[in-house]
Amino acid sequence: MWPKQMKANRWALLISFFLMGLLLIACQQTAVSTPTPIPTAEEPTVEPAATDTAVPAEDTIREITILYTNDEHGWMAGLQAGASAANLMGLWRTAESYQPDGNFLLLSGGDMWTGPAISTWFQGQSMAEVMNAMGYDAAAVGNHEFDFGLEALQARAAESEFPFLSANIRYKSDGTTPEDLGIRPYTIVTVNDIQVGIIGLTTTRTSTTTNPVNITEFDFLDYETALREMVPQVREAGAEMIVVPAHICQASLEILAQDVADLGIALMGGGHCNELFANELNDIVLVEGGTALNSYAYASFEFDIATDEVVSVDYGVRSNSGGTADPVVESIVLRWQEEADAELNRTIGYSENGLLRRSQGMQSLITEAWLWAYPTADVAITNLGGMRADLPPGDISLADVVGVMPFDNVIVELLLTGEQLETMLGQESAAVGGVYRESFRWHLKSTGETLERDDLYSVLVNDFMYAGGDDYALLAVYDPDGYDTAINWRQPVIDWILAQDSSPDAPIDDAFVGLVGE
Repeated sequence: MWPKQMKANRWALLISFFLMGLLLIACQQTAVSTPTPIPTAEEPTVEPAATDTAVPAEDTIREITILYTNDEHGWMAGLQAGASAANLMGLWRTAESYQPDGNFLLLSGGDMWTGPAISTWFQGQSMAEVMNAMGYDAAAVGNHEFDFGLEALQARAAESEFPFLSANIRYKSDGTTPEDLGIRPYTIVTVNDIQVGIIGLTTTRTSTTTNPVNITEFDFLDYETALREMVPQVREAGAEMIVVPAHICQASLEILAQDVADLGIALMGGGHCNELFANELNDIVLVEGGTALNSYAYASFEFDIATDEVVSVDYGVRSNSGGTADPVVESIVLRWQEEADAELNRTIGYSENGLLRRSQGMQSLITEAWLWAYPTADVAITNLGGMRADLPPGDISLADVVGVMPFDNVIVELLLTGEQLETMLGQESAAVGGVYRESFRWHLKSTGETLERDDLYSVLVNDFMYAGGDDYALLAVYDPDGYDTAINWRQPVIDWILAQDSSPDAPIDDAFVGLVGE
């Protein structure tokens, strides 16, 4: 019986295990399939909130407005009432909502200082202070930044709270940028979350449009060559947007915009030719702001910092009119005006009509005054580009003469043959004294004699021309031993005006006419 009993017990065990397994399965199925309770009318259905795993797109569009001036030439007090640097600052605040620390970039296309006595007499120091107060971010180096010599340029760069930029000025000795003088090829500034790379350019004609003595150490590279070298470096340094303030005339700027259309430059500004324009070429905005702070150009961009692309742009030009003078800038201008007046506001004559810039009367005043002060010379020649302002009617002051002749030139005496002299007299940019033209021949005023091909003549020029300025390089070839008289080119003009002893009762105008007729 024992074996049968064991068999029965084993079957009982198997049946028990089987039933327990069924119970477990049933319990699991019941737990999984428990129905969702049906809501009552008092408990309306609430749909579960949808889960959105996507991060909301960030707003990547940033706005930036560029305000652009060029060829300021020290006219902080303005060419006319209501057009000063202080008025321009006030206009920017109202017309552009300008704030120096806002979404703005304030650029200059160069030639900041040389002009009226309030700037020229102080070698641009006064203008540097004004531009600091206005909030300039960078300036291209213009040819006239070299007018007062390299030490003055270095001093102005140190005083200015914005960098002087030129990517195409290089030392001849090693090809480097003259950073020891305060000139850098580029800078990068952050404006409204945009890393803006600013690259400067200087006219390649600088060697003939400033005193060549001051720039003998430098080469001026081709504009395209400089940009193709510099733009990749600036982008590598973190720039997202590229702008180029350049001391270049409109025609050259437009050619350059064609040549570098592939570099992704957003804006290029001009200078040197005192033009006023705003247009677009090859997706590059081209601007120039006129001269003497009489006007400015602007360009307002919408820029996508995610793609580093310009989304839209609005640009144009405006005149400096209707602005309420900014009190801070105005106080700086008034202080420098007082200093200039104290040194230069000495009356030396009186004119009822004055003289227009580069008029025949002004040409004769300068050249004939030289010959009056240096009577052993036969002929005087000066470049028209050195005459920078009108001589206004009324009292004539030292400051007025400095404004007309702002450069620190001296007179050089040369000995030229008649043939060489006739070549120089044929220059369109020349003002001449001591000669006149009759029957297709040049004659000396002092004797009436015609110039003889092989005879030698004493000729006065300024040292800017003798060094090759304004394409007068032949002067030094004709006479490599020119005599530096050490006479400031303004001094004979000042002395001649004083010698006329003019006044409101006896104006100088008849004497001006006499100079032309002599």
